[in-house]
Amino acid sequence: MGLDITVLVVDWDHLGRTPAAERLGMLEDAACPDDDCDDGVGGADAGVEHGWVRRPDTPWCALYEFFRTLGSFKPHFWAGQAWEDVRDSAEPDLRAALDVFLAGLFWLGPDDADTGAEDEPIVGLFPAERDPWHPRLLVVRTPEQVPDLARAWAVAAPLLEDLRAPYAVHAERPGRWTANFEEFAILVRDWGEVVTEASRSGRGLIGLPI
Repeated sequence: MGLDITVLVVDWDHLGRTPAAERLGMLEDAACPDDDCDDGVGGADAGVEHGWVRRPDTPWCALYEFFRTLGSFKPHFWAGQAWEDVRDSAEPDLRAALDVFLAGLFWLGPDDADTGAEDEPIVGLFPAERDPWHPRLLVVRTPEQVPDLARAWAVAAPLLEDLRAPYAVHAERPGRWTANFEEFAILVRDWGEVVTEASRSGRGLIGLPI
């Protein structure tokens, strides 16, 4: 079994009003209610539109279903590896923007630049000592951090197609997750949708390992 990821756009005020010890369980229940876990589209009561799953009983969050990932974290990991392979050949403005954008989401970040994305734990958001039955969260971005990602995406989005040719030379790997530019672009644009919605709504992002 591999690592999964479920991405939620979350109302931070609602999260803050919930006792810290209950927050992770609340998020997991919102992502996968007991009566919905076996349904492929989030349950009969969930509204699904353009990848978004919105349940009437959890208006404080929305779940995004990434296209063609089957909920696995592997495509995201390999997209980060692909960016490592191709970034030196990217146009400077695109490279700078995607460095910030991807490092704020699923990429470890470059060795040669400060992306500005905060990787320190969000103090007080969850209990200091993690429950050993729960892996660490894969993404945590507060409403204050999201606009930086949205601005980076606004720069990167119209330039992304320029990466097609260098990607074919430096990063295309048939047979692996995120094998070609099309798959990379679909995944990155999905993240662009998530970040844009979070920024528009003034909410934060959380990636659960489920």
